Amino acid sequence: MSIELLAPAGDMERLRMAVAYGADAVYLAGSDFGMRAFAGNFDRKGLREAVELCHSRGVHVHVTCNTMPRCEEVDRLPEWLEHLDAVGVDAAIVADLGVFRMAQKYAPHLQLHVSTQAGVTNHAVAQAWYELGASRVILARELSLEEIRTIRDRTPRELEIEAFVHGAMCVSYSGRCLLSNYMTGRDAQRGMCAQPCRYKYALVEEKRPGEYFPIFEENNETFIMNSRDMCMIDHLPDLVEAGLNSLKIEGRAKSAYYAAVVTGAYRHGLDAALAGEPLAPIWRSELDKVSHRPYSTGFYYGPPGQYTGDARYIRDYQVCAMVETCAADGTAVLSLRNKFAAGAQVELLSPGLEPMTFLAPEMKDMDGLPLLEPKKPEMRFQMRLPRAVKPLSILRRQVDLSPQ
Repeated sequence: MSIELLAPAGDMERLRMAVAYGADAVYLAGSDFGMRAFAGNFDRKGLREAVELCHSRGVHVHVTCNTMPRCEEVDRLPEWLEHLDAVGVDAAIVADLGVFRMAQKYAPHLQLHVSTQAGVTNHAVAQAWYELGASRVILARELSLEEIRTIRDRTPRELEIEAFVHGAMCVSYSGRCLLSNYMTGRDAQRGMCAQPCRYKYALVEEKRPGEYFPIFEENNETFIMNSRDMCMIDHLPDLVEAGLNSLKIEGRAKSAYYAAVVTGAYRHGLDAALAGEPLAPIWRSELDKVSHRPYSTGFYYGPPGQYTGDARYIRDYQVCAMVETCAADGTAVLSLRNKFAAGAQVELLSPGLEPMTFLAPEMKDMDGLPLLEPKKPEMRFQMRLPRAVKPLSILRRQVDLSPQ
C-alpha cells in the first residue's frame, strides 16, 4: 500500500527542505493564481528548475491554480497553463470550474486535482468531479473520518482522495472566507488572506472607550474566534484505514525549517503506520519545536467545539545554522542563521535520522582560525559534528520566541 506525503514548498529553499526530509510530492505556486500570494512562490525559470529537481528525486510537483479569478485574470490563464504543461508539472490544483475546463484544454498532460476551496463534502460532488475528468479531490477540512470513509466507499477507486493532516485551519466554510476582504481589503480568494481569524479580539462598550474586555466562552456562552492548528500525527493509522491516497501538510507561507521538521516527522510517522508499527514519541515531540498554535484534531473525530485558551503562536526553537557539507568524520561547513557560541546546548536535525543534542565545540572560520561565536548573518564556518550528516541538516537551539 502506498500513500503520498504531500509537503508545502513556498520557494526553492523550502522545496529543497521538503524533498530532503521525505516528501513524495510538493505543492507550490507560480507568481499568480495561487492561494498564498505572500509566499515566495516561483517565476517561470524557478518553476522549471523546481520540476527538474523534484523529478530527479522521484518527487511529483503539484501547482496551485485555485484562486477564484476575475475576468481580467482569466484572460491570462491559457498561457500559464500551457507553460505548466510544457515544463512537466504533474498536476494542477484547481477550484473554479472554468479554470478546470481551461486546464483540460491548455494543459492536457496534467492531472487535475480539485482544491479544498471547491468544498468537496460528499460522495456525490466527488463523483461529479470525477466524471468531469478530475483525478483527485482534496476534501473539505470540516469532514469527519466517518464521512471520509463514506466518500471513499462510494466513489471509484481511480479517483484519488487527499486530505489535510497538519497546519493552520481556516475559520470559514472550507476556506471560502470573506472576513479578510471585509476588514483589510485583502481578498482571501485571490491568495492575499490577512488571516484576521487569528487576531486577538476584545470587546469595547461604546460608552467606555479604551476599556477592553476579553472574549471567550464558558458553559456554552459566546466568544468570537480562536483557531488552533491541526495535528494528526498521532492518528495516522486511522487516516490510512479511511482510504486516503494523499496526506497534505499545510504551510506554503511557513519557514524552510517548518518544511523540514514537519515533513520529516510525518515521513517517519507515515512509514511506521504503513508498517503497522507504533509512532516513536520523538517524532510527535518534533512538532512542538516549530512555530505553531495549540494543536487539535480538527473535525476528524467530530465537531471540535470552541477553544478558550490562548491561541498565540508558540515559538520555542531557533535555527542556528545550516549544514552545507559534511565529511565522514563529522567535520562540517555550516552557514550561520542566528548567533550562538561554543558551549551552547544545540540539537542536530538531519534527513532520515533522529535529532540529537550536544554541546557546541569550538569552531573555526574558513581560514582555519579559532572561532568561539560566529556572528555575521550567512557567515560560513567549520564545526566538528558528533556524526556525519547530509547537507541541509539543521543546527538549532531552544529559545523562547513566543509573543508575550
